[in-house]
Amino acid sequence: MTERKPPPADRSHAFETRAVHAGAAPDPTTGARNVPIYQTTSYVFDDVDHAASLFNLQDFGYVYTRLGNPTVSALEERVASLEGGRGAVAAASGHAAQLLAFFSLMEPGDEFIASRSLYGGSITQFMHSFRRFGWKVNFVDPADPEAFRAAINARTKAIFIEVLANPGGIVVDIEPIAAIAHEAGVLLMVDNTMASPWLFRPFEWGADIVIHSTTKFLSGHGTSMGGVVIESGRFDWNRSAERYPGLTKPDPAYHGLTFAETFGDFGYTMKTRAVALRDLGPTMAPMNAFMTLTGIETLHLRMERHSANALKVAQFLEQHPAVARVSYVGLPSSPYHALARKYLPRGYGSVFTVSLKGGFQAGVRVVEGVDLLSHLANIGDTRSLVIHPASTTHRQLTEEQQVRAGAGPDVLRLSIGIENADDIILDLDRALTRA
Repeated sequence: MTERKPPPADRSHAFETRAVHAGAAPDPTTGARNVPIYQTTSYVFDDVDHAASLFNLQDFGYVYTRLGNPTVSALEERVASLEGGRGAVAAASGHAAQLLAFFSLMEPGDEFIASRSLYGGSITQFMHSFRRFGWKVNFVDPADPEAFRAAINARTKAIFIEVLANPGGIVVDIEPIAAIAHEAGVLLMVDNTMASPWLFRPFEWGADIVIHSTTKFLSGHGTSMGGVVIESGRFDWNRSAERYPGLTKPDPAYHGLTFAETFGDFGYTMKTRAVALRDLGPTMAPMNAFMTLTGIETLHLRMERHSANALKVAQFLEQHPAVARVSYVGLPSSPYHALARKYLPRGYGSVFTVSLKGGFQAGVRVVEGVDLLSHLANIGDTRSLVIHPASTTHRQLTEEQQVRAGAGPDVLRLSIGIENADDIILDLDRALTRA
């Protein structure tokens, strides 16, 4: 196993310093300053006893890259440090991270509660693929915290939300939802992909588990797939022992070891690695970990420019004659602006939606008419991106579900990059005029 506590200095330094240094040090053998890409499948044991201790989870170290790799471990430590978490497990994608996060908790017949305002791919994963594991999702309106309380029952294992919701325009009030979850002894999971830890840190507002698609802002350059699950280390498993037997009861695969008792404040992280990652196998590639580490070094700089550009573009589009509505929480016209000011004081992110007066066909013409912006299914790139969710990312949903998710037929999703804002505006203006 590879669970290593970050160096003590990590947590005493500012965010910007930890974005560059957390989880990394000069290579002790070669002196290499960058984290090396450990492109290996397996690792030599010192002797038979050393091998046995690793397989029994009695010692930390590397066994097989499906379970852990030094390059990937450096990324896990860095993201855990930036989020203020106790431990982390990286995966091959954001969807893989979500699967690992739930697999460590759920048994057939178990349930979880999710906000309706989620990335369309998450809604599809929860509704259809998770059902094949025997897991049931109950979607509720995130604007009504009491809806979460009403949906909790004896089989509920988690509440899942996005505070800054994809495809944009919604901020979920996490504080009362966290209070409801903890009163019931239920985990609160937050997908923090859209905000990144520079704009928002869910653990400071009561989250227990944070998930990222590292493919987006953490990597930041559209080069590397990945996901990560981070544990706060503060959830009281003993208080909810009957709700989470996978953490609080002996595990037969490890000779009766109990993860919460043996590993304490990183027991969930160890269960996710030693069971979920071991058996499902969606391992992050070392090269992708290296590229993501490099991207994170400039996360704070990029997020500042992303947010500043997005606000300028949103202000322009709000006055454009072809635009019916701009759903950007940074605008005073947004019904979520007050919540955005509360939870996102450093900036409002780069992703938002625009409703066009010309409806579905106008959306199609705009995405086909831009030159500088790229029409593709991603967010969080240095480049500005545009997509028509109803015909792509949210295509599997009904029109009613699309509208509920903020991705109706007339909607475009924009992910504003770090180019010159005036150039972005000019390109959008030309495409809107032609449409």
